[in-house]
Amino acid sequence: MTWIEWGQTLLLVAGASFYVIGTIGVLRFPDVFTRVHALTKADNIGLGLLVIGLLPSAGSVSEGFKLLLIWTVVLAGSATSGQLIARRARERGVVPWSARDKR
Repeated sequence: MTWIEWGQTLLLVAGASFYVIGTIGVLRFPDVFTRVHALTKADNIGLGLLVIGLLPSAGSVSEGFKLLLIWTVVLAGSATSGQLIARRARERGVVPWSARDKR
């Protein structure tokens, strides 16, 4: 394996690890706000690492731009959906968790 392939492997494993960590955060955190935060941040970083890891394997420049375009669309969609979920939770009276709460 070349150094580029080792770097790609490292980035792909790190990206997949962020997805797993985000999923654990969704299962472990106490309220909707911390869950949305964990999911959107971990998924965005994980997808970014996956895209960067796949870029050297792209067959052409247009395929590389498509990967980057997918990442930017997912970034925008994730931020928008996370914000809408948090806003709706606030409208319904969900109170953010604090360290003083015993849950």
